[in-house]
Amino acid sequence: MKGKVVLLVLILFSAISTFAQNTQNVGLLDGVYVKENTPTRSPLAYPYLREADVMWSKKIWRIIDLNEKINLPLKWPSSQSTRDRRNMIDVLLSATKEGTLTAYDYMNDEFTNPITMKEVEARGGARVDTQRLTRPDPPYDEYDTVIAKDFNYDDVVAYRLKEEWYFDKQRSVLEVRIIGIAPLIYAKDEAGNVREGNQKIAMCWFYYPECRSLLAKAETFNRQNDAERRTLDDIFQKRMFNSYIYKEANVYDRNIGDYKTGIATLYESEKIKSEIANLEHDMWEY
Repeated sequence: MKGKVVLLVLILFSAISTFAQNTQNVGLLDGVYVKENTPTRSPLAYPYLREADVMWSKKIWRIIDLNEKINLPLKWPSSQSTRDRRNMIDVLLSATKEGTLTAYDYMNDEFTNPITMKEVEARGGARVDTQRLTRPDPPYDEYDTVIAKDFNYDDVVAYRLKEEWYFDKQRSVLEVRIIGIAPLIYAKDEAGNVREGNQKIAMCWFYYPECRSLLAKAETFNRQNDAERRTLDDIFQKRMFNSYIYKEANVYDRNIGDYKTGIATLYESEKIKSEIANLEHDMWEY
């Protein structure tokens, strides 16, 4: 009987504390109005597309460098630094940790091998090491200690996009749809130092249509007006980013870097962009 009374008192005390905290937070608003638009947004649905209406299509792979000024809304703010906005990797990995988003193996961009959050973080450098230390006091014996290293979300420096361009004869338009997105980090050695050449490696792949419902609710910074912020989904749907092509669908399944070097890779990237633009231009008659 006494145990039940003690439990009841603890529950009552917890309820009073929670009520007091909620009462103190009433009226505390980080702004002048309650934001209701973005938190409840849904991504704009794609138009219906039949296979018979696709006259031409080509798969393209791109890299978005987060150091470019136009791409900064995808990188900043730094991880978990503010509740007002979140960068893209925070949105993706937080949903993966919650189980609402599926990550796929970085080796396969066809989304056939799902992986866990631990595997994603391990690819990013998270690990547990055992180190041998000596006690500072007598008898100065040695002992093993476990050192855990977490993955730093801010280590993401670029994103890889897989997309498909196609011409829809039903609507007479050339459009593009993003199929997958992969965060990239610099390859590091066992000591955690960036390897020579600054090679970028993929952590995992995300199926972009599955990400859209999350990205449509994530605000990004607008330099001109805080009341008219875009979302991460808007950035991709409106093509408000800069990138370069590193691969197009080809019989060898090879990247541009496999047969071009240096600045020639950028020229080849621009050539592919021009071919797509010219294709749309040549389909019209004057």
